Amino acid sequence: MMGWTETLRTAIAALNARRMRSALTMLGILIGIAAVMLTVGLGQGASASITNQINSLGSNLIIVSPSMSTSSGGFRGGGGAVSTLTTQDAAMLADPAIAPDVSAVAPTSSVSGSLQSTSTTWTSTVVGTTPEWMTVRARTMGSGRFFTSEEVDASSNVAVLGSETASELFDTESPVGETLSINGESFTVIGVLESEGSSGTSNQDDTVLVPNTTFAARLSTSSSANSVSQIYLSGKDAESLSAAYQQVKTALLASHQVTDSDADFTVSTQASLVETATSVTGILTVLLGGIAGISLLVGGIGVMNIMLVSVSERVREIGLRKALGATPAVIRRQFLVEAGILGVLGGLVGVALGIIGAAILSPIIGITVAVSIPATLLALAVSLGIGLVAGVYPATRAAKLAPIDALRSE
Repeated sequence: MMGWTETLRTAIAALNARRMRSALTMLGILIGIAAVMLTVGLGQGASASITNQINSLGSNLIIVSPSMSTSSGGFRGGGGAVSTLTTQDAAMLADPAIAPDVSAVAPTSSVSGSLQSTSTTWTSTVVGTTPEWMTVRARTMGSGRFFTSEEVDASSNVAVLGSETASELFDTESPVGETLSINGESFTVIGVLESEGSSGTSNQDDTVLVPNTTFAARLSTSSSANSVSQIYLSGKDAESLSAAYQQVKTALLASHQVTDSDADFTVSTQASLVETATSVTGILTVLLGGIAGISLLVGGIGVMNIMLVSVSERVREIGLRKALGATPAVIRRQFLVEAGILGVLGGLVGVALGIIGAAILSPIIGITVAVSIPATLLALAVSLGIGLVAGVYPATRAAKLAPIDALRSE
């Protein structure tokens, strides 16, 4: 009886005799495997990128944003259309008696600013905030210093630049002490932030920070000097973040005299933002992976089709083997091994293509396309399974051929 070694050798010889057909058969599987690997890897990479971006916003972060506003005419606006948050809200949340688990509060307002140094111009986001911003956002200074509470009280014309903004506007190694024009107003640069990097559409190194009192008096486009765009808060630690969230929400509901159902603000925590982002990217990954998986199904059908053709072409060979004593099990095994080899080879080439594709795509799209070892092994197992499953029917059909009918066939 023909052993496994002889079966494998015969299968390789049969596939080698039809190299072009075998290569085209594997094409569907390898494209499917590579597509699944890349879509799953892209989903994992995007999820990691978004998580890092959210975590880089600060430590134990809570963000309060306007959710809905009502104008004096009674017309409601979408989220942030008119700010419903004020500096009084921020001052209230900074009171330990109201929110004991909140360690720092930093209200922020922003506007697009036209910047001009002595040598060039630049456009960036100008943010008005307080000294607590550094703590809440977990940022550090690269050079110089951040503005102080005294400078906030005095509405001083001082500015802190992001590292990219500084390099775009000034040729000097450190622009501390230089003069900068923001929307026509003159400011003195007192510090440059340490680089934080950019992710997605957000560049945290391209920004200008000024005292919120200075912003309200000289740069704000809002009709209300007390309005703020967002309030960033920091919980005392990760364990007290949930309690801080409840304290902030309860205090604002009471202060704004609204209920939870018609609240004019939203409160989000770092954990909830990460969870939402991960959920969205997870759904997209599954969706795209499912679409890519369809090509695997097409590849499996291709394997079955080719194996059926192979059975039809090799009817006399099958009859001869049966006449020489080959059992149906041996014949079935022969064709299953051939189908399995096609699946595994297609899988190996597909994995290689997926790894190469991930290496090429990562720098192009700016997101690391992850290549998971478990996912790679699973892809190989799936490709082998597809080959075997697709080969079952042709192999069974070959095993059922009667020797006399096969030998008589032309």
